[in-house]
Amino acid sequence: MTTLNEWFEKGIPAKDFIDSMKVHKENLQSVYDQFSVAVEDQSFFQDVKAKELRAIVITEDWCGDAMMNTPILLKIAEATGIETRMILRDQNLELMDQYLTNGTSRSIPIFIFIDKNGEEKAVWGPRAPKVQEFVMELRSALPPKEDESFEAEQKEVYKKITQAFTENTNLWNEVYNSIKATLKNA
Repeated sequence: MTTLNEWFEKGIPAKDFIDSMKVHKENLQSVYDQFSVAVEDQSFFQDVKAKELRAIVITEDWCGDAMMNTPILLKIAEATGIETRMILRDQNLELMDQYLTNGTSRSIPIFIFIDKNGEEKAVWGPRAPKVQEFVMELRSALPPKEDESFEAEQKEVYKKITQAFTENTNLWNEVYNSIKATLKNA
């Protein structure tokens, strides 16, 4: 079985991944350009830096959650010295299937934080709890799948989610605080 160190080495550097994106690249870049970490979190950043963590990000460029969550992780990574590598979910199910959401779903992104020895210290993803509530609330208005309007209405819901993920700074802050809470315990 492949070790987390080997997965990290196999991973794509974040910048190369972003450069290669075909879907959501502009939105991811927009979140990255607009989001900034809190200046008052300097002592937290120092504490995390001392842990010498690295991050493996299981992702795909078409994923709306990754479009919002990844740039926030990258800002935290810059502030804490966490080197980040991307692993494409669909080509690496051996790794993905070790990090299923609710034991069944290949939801992404998944952030795996490892120490310098390659030991897993924390896992985050695919959504911050408040973001999950937001998405579930929007989805709750959908008609049953059998309904002829389901597909069209689902597209509208996805459009609203993508717009919120691209523009809603409250959601960004929920992600930021959720990742920080995970890293505190790493």
